[in-house]
Amino acid sequence: MDIRFHNAVREVTGTMHLLTVAGKRILLDCGLSQGRRAEADRKNRNFPFDPASIDALILSHAHIDHSGNIPQLVKQGYMGPIFSTHATYDLASIMLRDSAHIQKKDAEFLNKRARKGGSPPIPPLYSMQDAEKALRQFVGMGYERTFLVTPEVRATFFDAGHILGSAVVQIDASENGRPSRIVFTGDLGRANLPLLRDPVRLTEADVFITESTYGNKVHDEILDMEEELRDVVRRTMDRGGKIIVPSFSVGRTQEIVYFLHKLINEGALPELPIFVDSPLSISATEVFRMHSELFDEETQEAFLDRRVDPFGFHRLRYVQSAAESKTLNSIRESCVIISASGMCEAGRILHHLANNVSDPKNSVLVVSFMAANTLGRRIVERQPVLKILGETHPLRAEVATLNGFSAHADRNALLEYAGGLNRARLRQVFVVHGETPQSEALVSGLQDQGIENVLIPEEGKAYTL
Repeated sequence: MDIRFHNAVREVTGTMHLLTVAGKRILLDCGLSQGRRAEADRKNRNFPFDPASIDALILSHAHIDHSGNIPQLVKQGYMGPIFSTHATYDLASIMLRDSAHIQKKDAEFLNKRARKGGSPPIPPLYSMQDAEKALRQFVGMGYERTFLVTPEVRATFFDAGHILGSAVVQIDASENGRPSRIVFTGDLGRANLPLLRDPVRLTEADVFITESTYGNKVHDEILDMEEELRDVVRRTMDRGGKIIVPSFSVGRTQEIVYFLHKLINEGALPELPIFVDSPLSISATEVFRMHSELFDEETQEAFLDRRVDPFGFHRLRYVQSAAESKTLNSIRESCVIISASGMCEAGRILHHLANNVSDPKNSVLVVSFMAANTLGRRIVERQPVLKILGETHPLRAEVATLNGFSAHADRNALLEYAGGLNRARLRQVFVVHGETPQSEALVSGLQDQGIENVLIPEEGKAYTL
């Protein structure tokens, strides 16, 4: 029994871990790599294994850095089941189609430049047909219902509290009569956030694989988050500017809408127009409505009150068409524009940034983790000149970073979760899905708690379990 970690080692994109048990190969997640275009494209097109040799895929949640390369896997020969929660399937069904559309548009854009330079055309990473084929291989499972993956492997999903449908994956495997339990966090959520339930705590594991996105940071308290959001919006309104919010379509957009709704209803903010300019966000919000059984108690009560809708209040406008999106450029009054993608690597957010980052009246509100080598990270670093859609733009807008809105567990929560594991049973901890400073800080913190055999794996190396 062994495991190899491909991608998401000392980085936060492209999660893909290969578990081998009794000759059967099980893939944990299959995400898109993001960052430097050429390097990410190479990783996404070339798997370090034969996709046709994989027997099963277990998907922790629908975020593209965990699910986005599934159509490519299927395109290259994978024919097995894709196990996920029901809500993850519903989200993936819109996100993978949207990703295929983006792949097509990106290829068209790049090929225009390639033709001018005499370069050969670049094919899309995958097509809509590839995404549709992959979706037919999904098998939806409920939380806390054990299912058979291979004859020697059973798995159970537990609520991770990260995004709708996200799961901590418990894998019970047996090889040569020796049982082992592997717990994979996927992306672990935060306790006490609005909308979703808190992560379920597991206590028994032989091998623990944990994310470390915020392994060296502690998030602000929720009350502080609300106050910081209020202050950024007020400052920008006082200048007569716009607030541009790059946001992941699933999870973060719905949370920002929830908090803005709350602040305006409480009188902490004046009325102002709010636009959600992302067709994917609109579709994802409908999936949220479909799965109210996964909401926390406070949000469920809000949905029972027909006078209240946390996702569709009267001052909010969902923007569908590209033509309507372009009209937002002509608005001169203060407003909030929430648009995807969260790391500013694709989508309509690029146009809003190109039209607004050079005006000092405006603000760019960063509410998501920005991976290295993305436009989002360059904005967080306040680089004086940004390249957006092939053109340069001076960055003069205010940049406000509110990491407290992250749906990832912070350092304290990650240490607390691992600290609750039965030490007498725990044999090995692998720290993944974090840039080097974050992962190394979490390793040190776990060791300080007295947890032994903690390491950041080497990419592609086999580890015997």
